[in-house]
Amino acid sequence: MASTEEQKYPGQNIGLPESGPGSLASWRARVAAMIGDWAASMIVAIALFGMEVVTGSGWKSFMILTVYFVEASILTALTGGSFGQLIARIGIVRLNGEPLGWWRPFARTALKCLVIPALVVGPDRRALTDLLLGTVVVARRRAVETA
Repeated sequence: MASTEEQKYPGQNIGLPESGPGSLASWRARVAAMIGDWAASMIVAIALFGMEVVTGSGWKSFMILTVYFVEASILTALTGGSFGQLIARIGIVRLNGEPLGWWRPFARTALKCLVIPALVVGPDRRALTDLLLGTVVVARRRAVETA
């Protein structure tokens, strides 16, 4: 019971606000961002390499993942979020408030491409990638209030 009283909302233990910009991103926004990233990566990969990226085998079958890796890594390094995250109005920040730099976005995306680290989720909705790199996925906008 004491642990429930200590943490009234997800993200409180790591110093994040309960809602609004800087609060933990919702699962809904995170899933929507991943779907958006993958769809955009599919479109770009098909445009660059043809439909074989979806139906074929060999090196072309890895092009959607490659496009995703490049897109997510570079955009996260430059803007703090991938294409899908920017659309979903969420982003990646370091817990200590320092800039992400260049290596963290590339390492984070590489680990996400392995899938398993992204499925291992710890406290405060932080995947293994976030726990290892000292990052967290946060909202970039105020949550819609219903009254």
